[in-house]
Amino acid sequence: MRTFIKNYLEAEKARREENGEAGFSLIELIVVVVILGVLAAVAIPIFMNLQGDAEVNALKTSAANGATQASSAIAQGELATFTFANLSKDGVTVAWVGADRTLDGFCVSAAKTGVATQQSGPGCS
Repeated sequence: MRTFIKNYLEAEKARREENGEAGFSLIELIVVVVILGVLAAVAIPIFMNLQGDAEVNALKTSAANGATQASSAIAQGELATFTFANLSKDGVTVAWVGADRTLDGFCVSAAKTGVATQQSGPGCS
């Protein structure tokens, strides 16, 4: 049996020297699988929260756009006809917060079901 194993190993060694080493060893493949597993374990939690972060940032943007439009309406004296209709869509509601409609005290909020309400404007606390 020893002779057989010794002859087999020598034959394999000669074959490798003749043909060059082709392919990957089992150890190399295991290392690659372990590295991919670690990367997946780190990346999956990051990607899971991307949609939630995007929804919050979209609401912040809607509130900031509402504050910009509100300040323009206040400055131009168009409060009687002003609405947030162009921002209130796709489940997002943009509205005034409180009764102060002055440039120094107004506050605008953006809300969507399942996402924390965001506010923007100089009068927001």
